[in-house]
Amino acid sequence: MATTESNPNPRFFALVPCAGTGTRAGKSGPKQYERIAGHPMVWHTLAAFAAVRRIARVLVVVAPGDGFFERNRTSALVVPCGGATRAASVRNGLYELGRVGAAAHDWVLVHDAARCLVTPELIDKLIDACAGDEVGGLLAHKLADTLKREEGGRVAATLARDDKWLAQTPQMFRIGMLMEALERAGGQVTDESCAIEGLGHRPLLVPDGAQNLKVTYPEDFELAEAMLKGRVR
Repeated sequence: MATTESNPNPRFFALVPCAGTGTRAGKSGPKQYERIAGHPMVWHTLAAFAAVRRIARVLVVVAPGDGFFERNRTSALVVPCGGATRAASVRNGLYELGRVGAAAHDWVLVHDAARCLVTPELIDKLIDACAGDEVGGLLAHKLADTLKREEGGRVAATLARDDKWLAQTPQMFRIGMLMEALERAGGQVTDESCAIEGLGHRPLLVPDGAQNLKVTYPEDFELAEAMLKGRVR
């Protein structure tokens, strides 16, 4: 990975893990390639990052043998280095960013391919909030619903919600710090913030809104389609 001396001014990179199978979505293939509002889901995601001028480069991590981007060209750098877990895919992607000149002190914004409702404005909001922070942070939505803990299909307890947030993406951290965090955490962490927390840091929570949802279940596709179509009216 490039050294700090070779690039004194930190840049902003985006890394989009796109190697998942999307088993909960109920589709025959990877959900990120399902069409929503006339385009593959991941197309909406990449379009949002392409519209942010401060992003130096977007890297997409796909599974080995994935031929989608061979048939569908993109300006993003596509690398078939997907791992067995999300954490492994992100770690491999960070290594590839280093191979193309990213430095350890540069920032990376890691974003779910299936969060196709992200906007350039939200990405810029995260960069503005975190660029001067010593740790970095993530987009998140303050929990509005009453939160229950379950045992055997029944309510076991009601949990206080005042300090609860839903973690979203992008999540923005220094490349070197995130690489160290993921190497220490192994493959069990479900987001980058969790790995950073494992180093003893406290990432910044940057409020966004409920619309930056992750398309996960079959009913989410219709909701995302309606929201995307509503934006172009």
